[in-house]
Amino acid sequence: MLNVPSQAFPAPGSQQRVASQGRSKVPLKQGRSLMDWIRLTRSGKDLTGLKGRLIDVTEEELKAHNKKDDCWICIRGLVYNVSPYMEYHPGGEDELMRAAGTDGTDLFNEVHRWVNYESMLKECLVGRMAMKPAVPKDCHERKRVLNGMLPKSQVTDTLLKEGPSSPSHDWFQTESSVTIVIYTKQKNINLDSVVVDLQDDTLRAEAVIKDHSYLIHVGLSHEVLENFSVRAIENVGKVDIVLQKRENISWKCLGHPLEKHDSFIPKKDTGLYYRKCQLISKEDVTHDTRLFCLMLPPSTHLQVPVGHHVYLKLSVTGDFVSVSSPEGNFKVSKLQDVEDLFLLAAGTGFTPMVNVLNYALTSMSSLRKVKLMFFNKTENDIIWRCQLEKLALKDKRFDVQFVLSEPSSEWNGKQGHVSPALLSEFLQRSSENSRVFLCVCGPTPFTDEGIRLLHDLNFSTDEIHGFTA
Repeated sequence: MLNVPSQAFPAPGSQQRVASQGRSKVPLKQGRSLMDWIRLTRSGKDLTGLKGRLIDVTEEELKAHNKKDDCWICIRGLVYNVSPYMEYHPGGEDELMRAAGTDGTDLFNEVHRWVNYESMLKECLVGRMAMKPAVPKDCHERKRVLNGMLPKSQVTDTLLKEGPSSPSHDWFQTESSVTIVIYTKQKNINLDSVVVDLQDDTLRAEAVIKDHSYLIHVGLSHEVLENFSVRAIENVGKVDIVLQKRENISWKCLGHPLEKHDSFIPKKDTGLYYRKCQLISKEDVTHDTRLFCLMLPPSTHLQVPVGHHVYLKLSVTGDFVSVSSPEGNFKVSKLQDVEDLFLLAAGTGFTPMVNVLNYALTSMSSLRKVKLMFFNKTENDIIWRCQLEKLALKDKRFDVQFVLSEPSSEWNGKQGHVSPALLSEFLQRSSENSRVFLCVCGPTPFTDEGIRLLHDLNFSTDEIHGFTA
């Protein structure tokens, strides 16, 4: 892999370590440079031998792949087929073979912990280690699992059985930066799932994994600059948070743990966390609706996922608004392969539909039609009516229908409340067997009644999502 000059390493007592003797490069054959390896990984060739499948690897199966032409290595819980990489490895085949068929995490940490091996070996990913059975209650011996992690508690053991695998984290440093790594142990993690706040040298990083929340909460041992970067490596489920040191000194530890640090609990039990955002502008949208433009602090990373929402707290005359972390249980994966998307909204229940509508028209290659039925009392209550009508003219896949419960005498459109008659006409598929999905949002009675009527019209629970506050 890659060498880093020895002067970049921290002091021997810090968490980041390097072998004192260093390591030597070996001459590589012609056509076996780093760029040659990158070209091979982009060629589409199957480098795992599994034709794109990912598997859970048992300890016994890992041990069986211990030859140069069939070499699997586990690093931090993930298993790679490194046989194709043998001739490209600057340290030589013998160094890789030291970890053949075993957990090579400790060896990797000694030699090149800073290397972005997930990116380098992403096309060689076989899968992750299968979880070992829980230790019986009458057994007091503390056994290491294969990736070098120890069970934290009986609570964690329960989560391993009933929920997603418990994440872990690590950190390393260079002369000018500190990188915190979260190993989510879930594929397809993205930046929408991560919220990071840095305030007064206190780091709070939350990763939402399925319906659970993993939290890193530490008081940093040294000062850092307020600007930082966050990146997610989706194919292996890793998140990097890169902090910039205020002083180029070696850290002996990351910091001290604060409340709920290293916890992994159901998202519904986490409570709300707010950060102060500056109010940039506000404007009237309708007679009872305002549009607020807020600026996040430069030391916050927060993206609201599609179909999720935030809560606000503000003083009546204040210039700052406290904004919560995103809430919600909508999964954008529900829209995969959907051809007809139907949106039912009432009043401000239109709010979550904005991101859903934008995602549908820009990111759903399978989409044929997206239809919005928007219920309001009067014409003056319709949020963004002009914009919606312009969008319908611009994109032929989109259709909007307005329904008023208290229309004026001049209203020529639909009127009434959500009903079987209105829905039967509205819910016309683009083809007889097209794949559909329906979203409903509004006051609780509207949402409940809408979902009930959709069930009466033979739509299944898997085809319906009701948004709740």
